[in-house]
Amino acid sequence: MPMSAPRRKLLYALLGALTVGAIAWGFVPDPIAVEATTVQRGPLQVTADEDGETRAHDRYVVSAPVAGRVSRIELHEGDAVGAGQVVAHLWPVPLSAREREEQLARIAAAEALVREAQERIRHAEADYEQAKRERLRIERLVRDGFMSPQIAEQARVAETTDANELHAARFRARSAQADAQGARAALLALNGERAATPATILIRSPVEGKVLRIPDKSERVVTPGAPLMVVGDPSQLEVVIDLLSTEAVKVKPGMPVLLEGWGGERSLHARVRLVEPLASTKVSALGVEEQRVNVIADFVDPPGPLGDAFRIEARVILWNSDNVLKVPVSALFRRGENWNVFVIDGGRTRLREVEIGHRGSFEVEIVKGLNADEHVVRHPSNDVADGRRVRVVKQP
Repeated sequence: MPMSAPRRKLLYALLGALTVGAIAWGFVPDPIAVEATTVQRGPLQVTADEDGETRAHDRYVVSAPVAGRVSRIELHEGDAVGAGQVVAHLWPVPLSAREREEQLARIAAAEALVREAQERIRHAEADYEQAKRERLRIERLVRDGFMSPQIAEQARVAETTDANELHAARFRARSAQADAQGARAALLALNGERAATPATILIRSPVEGKVLRIPDKSERVVTPGAPLMVVGDPSQLEVVIDLLSTEAVKVKPGMPVLLEGWGGERSLHARVRLVEPLASTKVSALGVEEQRVNVIADFVDPPGPLGDAFRIEARVILWNSDNVLKVPVSALFRRGENWNVFVIDGGRTRLREVEIGHRGSFEVEIVKGLNADEHVVRHPSNDVADGRRVRVVKQP
């Protein structure tokens, strides 16, 4: 039975529509493969990361008070020494009249430094006692609910810092006394030519500790001030972190520090004690001059097997929170002056402007523009545009 004219028209129209649809579908671009991640809430830290090294809290360089011949040093690195222990012998060169007057002036200067060190001890003792009273007063106010626990923590940090400063001041006084004693002993050289036996100066350790470094163990002729050894207490370590000045201005005493990359399986905790007020110019590996500042931190955890001048990787925690809305830094890009992301909605990307807050090393806080559990594109390429069909190939 032949097909009627209306049916033939309908069939031709249907075939034409299918043909046009097939042609149009062939021109539709394939979905772009993208990586995606989920917007979520969680902890975020803002840190200043840099290499550093451990350092004995107080180092003392034992040096030759006058020119002469020093005996061979029998001690070795790591040997324990007591305060006042003889570590070397020096046979001085006889002094002329001019050198005698110079040495007398050095003695006067050394004795003045001793008096200054003693005054610094009294000042440090007063600061420590005041910090202790302030800490007790704040703890009472915290217990009564008038102040926050954070203020009490800052008071405890201040008390610990003042205690360390008092400890350091006492060590500096011992060192100054040893320098003065060495300067007075140098006057023995005045009678070196007239004595039957040449005068000998006994070089003593200014403090109790261990030998950290000996530049040269051999018997030799030395000039005044030549270093003979470095003495310190390796159990009293601090951390020196070399930061860019633009990062150091954000660091404040009391901030926590995480120490990693030191050879152990876990991170060690420390706390910032001091940001040195003077920057120094250093040249980077790329040949760029940089202003660097030393940040000094004290160990909170025991340093374990670490010794003097050991390398560490330090992360100074500038800000942290346990519950923020965040996305990876790799999901953000700029359009003009604003930050944007591509949100995946129904298999297509939607351009959305966002407002960011604190920025960590790998993640950033989202203040406005996104909601939890939304999906955003990571590492968006130039092919990704608003409304483009995408296919997620990786979603951590």
